[in-house]
Order: sequence, then structure tokens, then C-alpha cells
Amino acid sequence: MATSHRSRALPSVQSMTAFARREASFAWGTLSWEIRSVNHRYLEAQLRLPETLRQVEMPARELLRERLARGKVDCILRLQAGPSATGPIAINDDLVRSLHEACARVDALAGGLGRPGVLDLLRWPGVIAESHPDEDEIARSALAVFRQALDELIAMRAREGASLASAIEQRLAGIETIVASVRAVLPGILAAQKQKLVDRLAELRVEVEPGRLEQEIALLAARSDVAEELDRLQSHVAEARHSLAAGAACGRRLDFLMQEFNREANTLSSKSASAETTRSAVELKVLVEQMREQVQNIE
Repeated sequence: MATSHRSRALPSVQSMTAFARREASFAWGTLSWEIRSVNHRYLEAQLRLPETLRQVEMPARELLRERLARGKVDCILRLQAGPSATGPIAINDDLVRSLHEACARVDALAGGLGRPGVLDLLRWPGVIAESHPDEDEIARSALAVFRQALDELIAMRAREGASLASAIEQRLAGIETIVASVRAVLPGILAAQKQKLVDRLAELRVEVEPGRLEQEIALLAARSDVAEELDRLQSHVAEARHSLAAGAACGRRLDFLMQEFNREANTLSSKSASAETTRSAVELKVLVEQMREQVQNIE
């Protein structure tokens, strides 16, 4: 059975600001990871690890490169060793036997002055064998906890990204409204300019050849016609929505589109021939600036 397009989840927009913390306890101690990310032009990772776990750094960096495209990411790994009493006490049997025999000889030579007790023997260096956890096992556990923390970070980036995408979509809808309103009033503005020119000539009682008048009206209309700018604005809106729907690392593409939006807004303002289009151009610039601020934090 074919799977419909609707059933496939679209890639989510990722924010670059997020925080995650994961902790796990083991017989030999506790591992905890903290990962913070903020916006950055590229992927820049800084890892702070205990010296005994430096072998974790390169695999962790590789995981970051696989899962993230942009952002300044700070990762901190902490290792807290567990108390020795939590595990079984290992006794050096051979050393205890040697100490026992030595104590017996000393006791015989000293004329029965007394042998050391059991607790005295336990205090002897090396009687209780220190248990050193396997470093490879700790490293594997550290990477496993890191993956969990990274999953949590990405989930938070996705939630923040969805909020950013929603805010940008609201501004895109606002831009569409402005474009539609300017389109609606544009013919009236051009007609009013033509009539104003005709009235001005009549007021001055200047006779102009019909062909020359039409040329002046055409030039006036060309200077005030913003239909192309409106078309490009609508095209940019469609492209921005396409980028948001594609998800993944779309921040740079959206940042470029913000520059294009701003260029059209400036042109619309410079060509404005009425207070209404001037006001629309100002509102458009406000929306573009709001989107630009949001886009700066998208991966």
C-alpha cells in the first residue's frame, strides 16, 4: 500500500538555543552531561571533560557534527566516583597469609608480646585491593549518556524551532495582507496621480499636446508602479514558507530572504506616491525586522 504524503512527518525547524542535562549512576560512580547551545554562524563545539575521559572527546564531537548543523555548543561532563563501600571488598589473600606468618615469627621471637588484630591487618597497605573500574566501560557509558543528552537537546531545539516558525508564519501572513492591500489601492493611486496632473495643467491653463500628456502620465505611472515589487514580495513569502516546510538547516536561506524582503520594502517606500503606501512600507519593514530577529536563531 502506498504511503500518502500527509503521513510523512516534515523535517522540523531547529532553534539554536537549547539546554539539556542527563545523569546516570553506576556501581563505580555517577556520570552527568550538560549541553548548552546558542546561535552561531557555524557549528562550534567546546567540550570540558575529566582528564581520565579525554578519549570520549573525539566520538562526542563526531556525534555533534552528525546531529547538528549550526550553533555554539558547550558540553560539560562530570564524573563523581562512588564510595568504595558500595562494592564488594577485595582481599589480597596472599599478602594476608604472608603477614600472618610474619606476625607469628615476630611473636615467637619477641616472647609472646602479642600479635596484631584483624583490623590492624586490614589497615596494612595492599591488604584491601583497590577496585579500579574499567576505563573503556566508563567511556562507553559516558557516550551513551551523551547520546541521551543530545537527543534531549535536539528535542528542545525542535520545540523552540516550532515556536519560531509559527512566529515567522504570522509575519509572512502580515506581509501577504500588506501586499494585497497595496495591490487593491494601486489603480486608484495611479488614477489619482493622472487626474492631479490633468487638473494642475488646467489650473495653469497650459495646453499640452495629447501625445505629450500621455507620455508624462506614462512616466509618472512608471515611477509609482510597484507591481513588480509586490510580485517579488509574494514570491519571497512563498520561498520562506517552502524553506520552513523543508526544515533542517534553513536559517541561512531564510537570512538571505530577509535581505530580499528588506530590499523590496525600501523600493516600495521610495516609490510611494501616497500616505497609504508609505504607511504600508513602514509596516512591511517592521515585519521584516521582526522576522530577521527570529531567523537569527534558526539553525
